[in-house]
Formats: sequence, structure tokens, C-alpha cells
Amino acid sequence: AAKALTTLRNHWKKTTFGVCLLSWGGHWLYGKHCDNLLRRAACQEAQAFGNQLIPSSVPLKKATVFLNPAACKGKARNLFEKNAAPILHLSGLDVTVVKTDYEGQAKKLLELMENTDLIIIAGGDGTVQEVLWELCPGLLRTIVRLRAVFSKIPIGFIPLGKTCTLSHTLYPESTNQVQHITNATLAILKGETVPLDVLQIKGAKEQPVFAVTGLRWGSYRDAGVKVSKYWYLGPLKTKAAHFFSTFKEWPQKRQAALMYLGPTERPPEEPEEKPSRPPLYVRLYRRLRLYWSSPPKEIPQDLTPEDWEELKLSTIELSIATRNRQLDLTRTEDFMDICIEADTVSKGQFVNRGSQKMRDPHMCPEGSQYIQASRCILQLPEGTEGSFGIDNEEYEAMPVEVKLLPRKLRFFCDPRMREQMLHAAVQ
Repeated sequence: AAKALTTLRNHWKKTTFGVCLLSWGGHWLYGKHCDNLLRRAACQEAQAFGNQLIPSSVPLKKATVFLNPAACKGKARNLFEKNAAPILHLSGLDVTVVKTDYEGQAKKLLELMENTDLIIIAGGDGTVQEVLWELCPGLLRTIVRLRAVFSKIPIGFIPLGKTCTLSHTLYPESTNQVQHITNATLAILKGETVPLDVLQIKGAKEQPVFAVTGLRWGSYRDAGVKVSKYWYLGPLKTKAAHFFSTFKEWPQKRQAALMYLGPTERPPEEPEEKPSRPPLYVRLYRRLRLYWSSPPKEIPQDLTPEDWEELKLSTIELSIATRNRQLDLTRTEDFMDICIEADTVSKGQFVNRGSQKMRDPHMCPEGSQYIQASRCILQLPEGTEGSFGIDNEEYEAMPVEVKLLPRKLRFFCDPRMREQMLHAAVQ
């Protein structure tokens, strides 16, 4: 023992390195063990769904999974197959996986839409937008046109990407990636859903783009895009990106004109099951009675013009966002949030606030102008350069019309989150 201690003391550098390596290895192995326990528990819970008896005349539920293998720096496929796929298969679902990495998927998507009971998107924010709108720009219009069929198809979201904004609304926060993925997959099996708003963003000549989070235009967004370039600065990379951004012309103002309409009254929820259709002779009788009893319709002479408000704005950043992050299932009005931030921001405030914006991109700081609107038109001066961030995807800045499509899609959510939403609304 004395000889061993002497050897360790004489080679203290190697000893220190070995102890650190063993400690790190032990911690890594313990983490892997904990992940396996989480996977096992989730699979056992999913097995309970798969063991439920169903009548022979009832077909298996079909789930179509749209997986983006490129998400999370190419790790998404492995994450899905290890953490989510076993849960889906054990639950008794008939699962079809479509990888979003080849052309011609828009047509395939529409074909699968007619024979699926639920859609599952596995990836990040970009995958949500890509699957629902970029690869299939007619999908949402199809849902609107054939609402009775397609609007009832719920959508599940399995967060695998680097940015997963929707997961903050749908699932509880978790620092463990495996737990976050398994919780999201189990939430799909539990069947609780919430309606989410959608923004339709349309330029003069471009096809419309749809967003479930929102649009950002300004200096914070531009600086946030460059954060990854300063990876070598570790935890200081966010502040560095915003600090170096102030070396440009200051203050960085965005000039524009904004027209908008106020909130609209929320219509009542449609009943899940429509009453059975009455016989033909009853329908004919009702129509004839209505025709003979109702007076002739008068053609309105003056149509009430829409109440557009208009303002000129100068801002360091403009944000147009849905209310999906602060979902209120009981509110009586539908609107989106427009945040016009003051252009009088010091460089120090800009750097500090930039870190907050990375955590909550659509936060509206104190001193900003806040507007609730159901529709707006953003006019930019000629020659305006820069980019919009739409659901964390980059688009060329141009004049656009943004229209709110309230409660257009239904997403699966964790039952605990739905309870929190209802409890917050009651308070």
C-alpha cells in the first residue's frame, strides 16, 4: 500500500488525469443507466395501451410519422428509433414513417392524409413548418376546405431538433432529453389535445407561409442567428454576438408602416358529434316553410368598411406572434400579439436583453408598444434589406400581410399542461 501511494504521489499528474477520467466515465455510465430506466418505464406504460382489447370490427389506428433525420445535427433518426419508436409500436398503433429528405413528399403527404388517424412530426421547429407547409403548401387550405374531415386529424409533436418552441406549450420542461422525448410520445397516446392558432404570412407574389409561433424582424433576431459562430467562447457566445452586433450603425432602427384590425370575437366550439340528419321529407317541409314564411331579403346598400388602424413605426425589433405560448382555452377573443420595441436602446441594454431574447424570442420588453390584432399589413420602404425569422426559419424581408387563423390545428399535449392552462384560466 505504501509503495502504491508513493507511485501515485510521484506521478501526480497522471493520477489526477486518471481520477478525472474515471469520474467522468462513471458519471456518463450512470447517465446511460438512468436513460435506460426512463425508456423501460415509458415502454411499460405504452404496453398498457397496447394490451387494451378492441373489437375485431374496429381497425387499428394508423399513425403517419414525418421524421426529419437531419434535425439535431443528424442525430434525430437515432433519437427517434431509441426513444420514441418502441413506445409507438408497443401502443398498438399502425405506424408509417416518412422521412423528409427527398423530393415529391407533398404528393405523398396528401395521399397519406386520407388514410391516417393521427399525424406525428418528429424534429424541430423547421420540421413542423417544412412538413405542414413548405413541402405541402396546399395542406392547410385543404384542411380549411374539407374541415369536416381533416380538421379532426390531431397532430403529435416529438421534439428532436435544436429549437423546439412548441414543446414549451405542449409538454412540461425537462433537462433530460430522453425524458422529454418519451413524455412527448406518451402524451400522444393519452389523447389530450389543445387547439393552436396559425399565422398565414403572404407576400405580394410569394406563396403564403404558415407559422405556429410567429414572425420576427429586427436586430435581436439578426444577432441571434450569429450566436453559433462564436461557439469557441462557450457561455459567453450569446453576449459576444450581440456585443459585436453593436459595432454596426447605431441605433439600428427598422422603419415601416403598419395597418391592423383589432381582435375578433371567438365563435363557440363546434360540437364533436353532429346530430343525425333528419329524413328527406322533414328537410323538404322545413325548407318550404322557411321559404314561404320569410320576407324577401333586402340587398344592403352600404357595407360597413373594416376598421383599419394605421401607424408609422421606428423600432429595433418587431414581433408578430400567436398566443400559443400563453394558451388560454377560455378566452372570448381571438388575436395575435404585435410587439413594437422602442428604438432608444443603449448598447448595454441591447447586450443584456439579447440573452433574454434567446430564451424567449417573442418577449415584449417594458416600454414597447403592444397591439392585439386579428390581421395586419406590414409595408416596408423600398430597398429594405435583411431577413424575417418565421418560426426560426429565415425568409427575405418584404411587405407582407399577416392573418390569424384561430384554433386551426389540434396538437396532442401532456394532460398536466392542459390542467395548468384550465387552472390558470379559472384564477
